[in-house]
Amino acid sequence: MKIDNIKSEKRLGKNKRINILGAEIDVLTARETVDLVENYVKTKTPLHLMGVNADKINAMQDDPLLFKIVNSCGVINADGASVVLASRFLEKALPERVAGIDLMQQLVSLSNQKGYSVYLLGAKPQTVKKTKCVLEKKYPKINIVGIHDGYFRKKEWDNIATQLKKENPDFVFVGITSPLKEYLIEYLQSKNVNTVFMGVGGSFDVISGQLKRAPLWMQKSNLEWLFRVSQEPKRLFKRYFIGNNKFIVSVLNEKFRN
Repeated sequence: MKIDNIKSEKRLGKNKRINILGAEIDVLTARETVDLVENYVKTKTPLHLMGVNADKINAMQDDPLLFKIVNSCGVINADGASVVLASRFLEKALPERVAGIDLMQQLVSLSNQKGYSVYLLGAKPQTVKKTKCVLEKKYPKINIVGIHDGYFRKKEWDNIATQLKKENPDFVFVGITSPLKEYLIEYLQSKNVNTVFMGVGGSFDVISGQLKRAPLWMQKSNLEWLFRVSQEPKRLFKRYFIGNNKFIVSVLNEKFRN
């Protein structure tokens, strides 16, 4: 399953982009992102809607394939407070953090209003089923055309592509960890699955109630990462405490090099 021949996606927006440690990032608010993404849906233009945080930017330094995939995306948001703070420190400020879980729910709300179809891909079987139920209860008009858990092997990627082409959703939300979800989305696009893909990480776990989200005051204080570590210390300690330090050092080096 080769995904080496990566082509840059068509960009429908004329918004400015900045570069932080090699990662291209669009200067967009959440509202501007929703409006821009809807243009992709209306014109049936393929899109890998990308969100980058400190962890992903760190990973890009050691993963040339991930680096190519991220920078080839048509829309790239800052999904991390550390990225927004770094942009201000480097004097190329981003307007705000565009949190993936919030953006997903804004796009689901848009789909509920406009009749766009949705497919949920990822997480445990019971989690993705519960996510579907929660969204259908919250958004009575939402058209969820299919769901599939995230526990499948690479040899099944073709079957996933076939199923998605059959259902032809406007949005596919992919709740799988990085960098596997980026590889998967790139592969599905190479198989001409013409949709808006968005990687949403652990959003299904939060929406379904498996995990709690940080209180609003922590979100606004850029401390949501600390709440997440308190919930899953074994999995996230290295990512946030060691990874964030690595990111800070890289940003400092970038500042003083320039």
